[in-house]
Amino acid sequence: MTIGSNADSLVGCDFSSIYCVLLCGLPVDCFITIKHSIFQLFHIIILISNEERMPETAKSHLKMTLEEIINFRRSVRHYKDLPIDSEKVKHCIELATLAPNSSNMQLWEFYHITNPEILKELSVACLNQKAATTAQQMVVFVTRQDLYRKRAKKMMDMETQNVLKNSPKEKQDKRIKTWKLYYGNVMPFLYSRFLGIFGIVRKILVNIIGIFRTITYQVSENDVRVVVHKTCALAAQTFMLAMAGENYDTCPMEGFDGRKVKRILKLPLGAEINMIISCGIREEHGVWGDRMRIPFNDVYQRI
Repeated sequence: MTIGSNADSLVGCDFSSIYCVLLCGLPVDCFITIKHSIFQLFHIIILISNEERMPETAKSHLKMTLEEIINFRRSVRHYKDLPIDSEKVKHCIELATLAPNSSNMQLWEFYHITNPEILKELSVACLNQKAATTAQQMVVFVTRQDLYRKRAKKMMDMETQNVLKNSPKEKQDKRIKTWKLYYGNVMPFLYSRFLGIFGIVRKILVNIIGIFRTITYQVSENDVRVVVHKTCALAAQTFMLAMAGENYDTCPMEGFDGRKVKRILKLPLGAEINMIISCGIREEHGVWGDRMRIPFNDVYQRI
């Protein structure tokens, strides 16, 4: 193959390419292929070099798997004085609403605190611990067992629409009746409370029924309160993992003055604080040493 026979291939080439072809006597197509390969090689080298210079947090943000996200999440006690994106935090709260919860009652609320004055007040309520005083934002996870009637009605309406949309026509009436019984009667009976009296009535009832069939015995007012807080805690953990996925840090705090927090947020009597999660970007020494866990074989039982 001669250079002359490939004159058309030189059209569109830069001057340096034409010069090298004339000097070396290489076929034009071959030279162009080599040139592109060299450019690609340099591009790869530059990418690798840039990645090596990236902070560990930035690299993890590019390629974190679920396992890496779980390992990245730590309880950070000291944050940098750097702002974080409120919209990203809001999106992580939205993802938290997808957490599993008992009977899908969703007896929770999430208070996203970005106002500097409220943050200062909450820091005092959180005993002025560093995880609070250095936080850029906070999210207060609140249980709302007092909204059980409203949420039960909402779920009954949603499940009815779900049945009408996804169930065979011949089974719709029965399934709708089941959901109306569950959310219209069972849930209000289970979540209602009055000085512990309703819980005592439920305990007596289930102990009688339990003689004849398998049944759940955790139905006292305190038992149900625990269920509501467990549900909210699942949402809190989901939020923290979502934040780690955004390369943001968190710290769940249970050391706080609950009454003061409720006053600051103007919460009703029936609301309870599940936990407060501070948010930000960790300082170099913002984590207290290595992560320590009881040996896995001490807590794992395979049956």
